[in-house]
Amino acid sequence: MTPLELAQKYMDIVFNTGDLGQLRTILARDLQFSGPFYSFDSADSYIASMLANPPEGFDFEVIQFYEDETSACLIYNFTKSGISTPMTQLFETDKDRITSIHLVFDTRAFDSGPSGNE
Repeated sequence: MTPLELAQKYMDIVFNTGDLGQLRTILARDLQFSGPFYSFDSADSYIASMLANPPEGFDFEVIQFYEDETSACLIYNFTKSGISTPMTQLFETDKDRITSIHLVFDTRAFDSGPSGNE
């Protein structure tokens, strides 16, 4: 799989199918995940966190994407519970596995509810 295909499969699993166990088929065991709220040093800890608090009730719309030989970048609008914000995820890959995910977004959208100013 290309880096972009891996990134798209990841998004499909997380946002559409919800079968989070399937992430094991595309994540490296020593996955490095970093984002504004959480960081993880293994696929197991990342998946366990997602299983403990399953992502639900959200959607995304891709704005743009980029790919090179070992990485893919997705820029998308994320929407959940009346909150909408742009997000970017950089996926680093090695062969047919995602080795690193770096999630970037402005956390202020989640500070005070749907209107952002309550």
